[in-house]
Amino acid sequence: MRPSLPALLLLLAFCRQDMHDQPRYTPLEPSAFFADGRSARPAVEGAVPRGALRQDPVFHTGRRGGQHAQQIPLPVTRRLLARGQERFNIYCAPCHDRTGSGLGMIVRRGFRRPPSFHIERLRRASAGHFFDVITNGFGAMPDYAQQVAPRERWAIVAYVRALQLSQHAPVTALSQQARARLPEPGATPAAPSGPALPGEFQPGAGARPSP
Repeated sequence: MRPSLPALLLLLAFCRQDMHDQPRYTPLEPSAFFADGRSARPAVEGAVPRGALRQDPVFHTGRRGGQHAQQIPLPVTRRLLARGQERFNIYCAPCHDRTGSGLGMIVRRGFRRPPSFHIERLRRASAGHFFDVITNGFGAMPDYAQQVAPRERWAIVAYVRALQLSQHAPVTALSQQARARLPEPGATPAAPSGPALPGEFQPGAGARPSP
């Protein structure tokens, strides 16, 4: 049975492409509609951008007056250190390993070895330096700005400082309980037999902060 002419006309009426082929501008295309000739319109006066306003340049860039900030611009708490440890183990440990010596698993598989966090140069480096490297990358290291938010970058920086302290802390900084667990001079260190004491970092064990 051949379709009738009215049926064909009715079918064609529903085949319009108005919603599919709408008039549009490609980015930065000139426009005769607007008086300034631009299709890209400026933001409305008083508009607030989506997301957090970057009112604290030190927090978001790691720099103060064009120089790397020396200190972490937020309180370093146990909670911040715990978050830094978690993020460090996810994003940093594959290259830097969990102690920060630069012998992560992919380095052992042939990737370029990063410097140890425990060398004198990096022990003296500012907090802003580490934040800047996480944000923008350095050498063979890519940036992690998309994966790690600014606050978590500072948490990682705080944890790196804890790792550095764990490998270079003077004996006088330890509690009496912690000193009692140290081996005698010349003795072979024994493996830790239990969890770290509150506030104690175990050298070589990733310096896990107490919850």
